[in-house]
Amino acid sequence: MLVALLLSAVSPPGHASSPAPKARAPKPTSARAHTRADKSKTKKKKRARTGSAGASRRPEAPATRPAVHVASLTPLSAAIRCPDEMVAVAGRFCIDRYEASLVQADSGEALSPYYPPSRELAASLFETWSRSHDEAPEGSLARTMAVPPPFGFASGPIRPMARSVAGAVPSGYVSGVLAAEACKAAGKRLCKDTEWTTACRGEAGTVFPYGSVYRQGACNVFREEHPAHLLHGNFSLYHQDPRLNQVACDSRPLLRVTGETSSCASRWGDDAVYDMVGNLDEWIDDPEGTFLGGFYSRATRSGCDARISGHPIDYFDYSTGVRCCEDGETRD
Repeated sequence: MLVALLLSAVSPPGHASSPAPKARAPKPTSARAHTRADKSKTKKKKRARTGSAGASRRPEAPATRPAVHVASLTPLSAAIRCPDEMVAVAGRFCIDRYEASLVQADSGEALSPYYPPSRELAASLFETWSRSHDEAPEGSLARTMAVPPPFGFASGPIRPMARSVAGAVPSGYVSGVLAAEACKAAGKRLCKDTEWTTACRGEAGTVFPYGSVYRQGACNVFREEHPAHLLHGNFSLYHQDPRLNQVACDSRPLLRVTGETSSCASRWGDDAVYDMVGNLDEWIDDPEGTFLGGFYSRATRSGCDARISGHPIDYFDYSTGVRCCEDGETRD
């Protein structure tokens, strides 16, 4: 009963809170058609909290939804010391170099990046989508693509911890609540809004990690397809299917491993922070619920100013991830 309530709080109809409808064969699409379909994303926050279809998150349409520009922090001259996996930003704080891949805090064992870091929720999603897989039409991607297994280690509660490493599949399906817990378990915290945007813009203070003018393909965002469309023939539903971040287009994975997009680097001195635009959305420290940067299939050209604030902090789907910050130590 508890699992059903948790899932219904964050899932629109057709998600894991109820038996998934049979998948439909994908239809041809284009980036332009994708953008048109995504314009209805701008739903009221109230609807997103009710679990209605409006909670299903589609890529934002930048032409009709202006980005919020957050002022960057003024750099300080003081040098700070950060852990090896973090980058010192503006002489003020440290931020993870890569998006987090979650591990079990007490053992260090990797958690599946394709499930929420909760044993009960993962088990429920696995059962639901395994049943949907068996009922999908013959020959469809939803029928031929296997549902990945959830956690395989000993039974007991999951205590997620954020880990920042290169070449890892970053963890999606993370709620704002569990994102905060994962950072805390690592001895870190969620980034503040101004910290995140300052880090993303780099020392040059540009709207994009690589400069002031949008370049298609420089970051893993605004991709040519949407995984829910390829898998289910529908952009707007089925956003908790564990297979979504394994979907490829023209043999290229839509979600990339951390650091793979070398052109999407926010430079700080001789170091850089990777994938702050695209790949996965990243939760920040906001009790009202906000994630930044855009994910790989969102039709946004807002760069470091891209944000979604229409979901409560217990929301999760395939595109929500996390990156941690900490204060750092001032060098003598």
